[in-house]
Amino acid sequence: MVTWIALTGLASAASVVSLTLTGPGGRAPAPLEWGAGPLTVAALPRITYVAHRGGAREVPENSMAGLTTAYERGTAQVLDFDTRLLRDGTPVVFHDETLNRTTYLGGAVEGLDAREWRGVRLRPKDRLPGSWRSERPPTVAEVLDRFGGRIVLMLEAKDPRSLDRLAQLIRARGLTRSVFVNSNDPEVARRVHRLGLLAQLWRSAQQLRTDRPERWRSFVDLLDVDHRARDADLVRAVNSGIARVWAHTVLTDAQRDRVLALGCGGVITDAPGRLARAAQRGARP
Repeated sequence: MVTWIALTGLASAASVVSLTLTGPGGRAPAPLEWGAGPLTVAALPRITYVAHRGGAREVPENSMAGLTTAYERGTAQVLDFDTRLLRDGTPVVFHDETLNRTTYLGGAVEGLDAREWRGVRLRPKDRLPGSWRSERPPTVAEVLDRFGGRIVLMLEAKDPRSLDRLAQLIRARGLTRSVFVNSNDPEVARRVHRLGLLAQLWRSAQQLRTDRPERWRSFVDLLDVDHRARDADLVRAVNSGIARVWAHTVLTDAQRDRVLALGCGGVITDAPGRLARAAQRGARP
């Protein structure tokens, strides 16, 4: 059941950012940047910056406006977002199990259907820089249509039941080499691989103490490691034979410099604008 949270300042419907992104016949227009084909992971630089939830310290997390801003700033080469499943099987962009923390509503995300989802409005944090309107959280299809092929995407499948539907959405757009599908569970990552998608596996610092990452190299395309892990655990991950090892969730220059010095090839951060610009000004790449 969904309940209203009594909050003042709810944006009017006229101020809600439009998410109508489809062309004639309801089909999404192909991104202009595609040319002969979509951008894929092969185009990523040696050191890659990822906008975690769009860059949650700089923009409203998991919002279309936030993802668009991160994309337009160009400081991240990958846009990250979270996904959950509605009652009717629609995958949507959202982190929490409930609506309470980031919207004007309360209740379980999975309790809504697609029609009810259109009434949800995000509540931007007051401490974010800039001015942000309330807007509807997007569906996964809308984000793929807006950014697929223009930039590499990273989505976390919070609900493993969504994998088949996510695979359909990614395949239908020709994005199997352009979207990482993330999970904390090695068996879910194995299933992602079997579906023909790019498998990403994230692990906490505690998990990395006993992990043997080399066991996953046959089906994991990206190992996503906690920057708080011990040096030896990060080095073991880097030397596992998995092609890409990136560190999350990096917030400071010192954290970034440490994981890069230990061999990680990517920085997953809530502040991609600041960290990437600092690196460009002469910090360690």
